[in-house]
Amino acid sequence: MSLKDKIISDLTAAMKAKDANRLSVLRMVKANLMNKQIEKGMDLTDEEITKALQTLVKQRKDSVEQYEKAGRNELAEKEKTEIVVIEDYLPQAASKEEIEKAVEEAIGETGASSIKEMGAVMKAALAKLEGKTADGRLVSGTVKAKLS
Repeated sequence: MSLKDKIISDLTAAMKAKDANRLSVLRMVKANLMNKQIEKGMDLTDEEITKALQTLVKQRKDSVEQYEKAGRNELAEKEKTEIVVIEDYLPQAASKEEIEKAVEEAIGETGASSIKEMGAVMKAALAKLEGKTADGRLVSGTVKAKLS
């Protein structure tokens, strides 16, 4: 069963269970995926769907940050619940240790010694973390710490 099929079957199950929160999030996810599919002009692969879901999670995390700064905690909580639902469809997140190991290996491979070579290290580290969900900010912070 593809990721898209799983999302659609879960959407149907949420309708039957009358789970309004999950239903609204899954409808939003489905609409986003349909828009991406229309842009592309053909069906999305599971990898493309995963990237789209990661983008949705990142947008929600940014929104949570903004809402909390503005003192709108009820909206921040709503976004957090949406993140939880969307993350059910993403691969397991990379742990801090896995990220550090990938960054160290990437530094070794690229021979980077200064912060100027951060881009090459980031690219290599993210390639090593392929298949797992990795927070770009955490990877970036780890690279900066190791190179400075």
